[in-house]
Amino acid sequence: MLNQKEMNSITQVDELAEILTAARRMQQEWLEYGVNYVHLYVEDVEGDWLEKWGENEEVAQENVLLDQIKEFLVSNDEIAVKIRHSLRDRPLFELAVDLTAYLGVDSGEEKVSVLKDILSNYLDLCNLDLIDLASRLIVDVLPIYQSTY
Repeated sequence: MLNQKEMNSITQVDELAEILTAARRMQQEWLEYGVNYVHLYVEDVEGDWLEKWGENEEVAQENVLLDQIKEFLVSNDEIAVKIRHSLRDRPLFELAVDLTAYLGVDSGEEKVSVLKDILSNYLDLCNLDLIDLASRLIVDVLPIYQSTY
């Protein structure tokens, strides 16, 4: 047990040493080449990377939101359990994707109706149960995830 802890410490120290070496190398190249050192580290310096600057961040935010919704759908939350028990033959992942898209769009006054339509594609519930479930999702669950988006 002690040997394993020592090995982990040695591994961590080695990783830190590699990171510091790379940082020192980058700093030295900056001093040596000036602002042109960027050509050593960036493949497409002259390209359109600036115009595309925020695109990857938006995708990353959507992925985080999708992960949060997937975690909710497999949780023991009462609403999540009801969704899983009423699920048709469509994958839970597809529902998570549609819920993520729903959160990314401002559906205005028709939120319950739009969400009910999404749920009706996935769940075997009567219309009143769908409306109730959509309302509960909007009030109790989705605002938590929407605030992180």
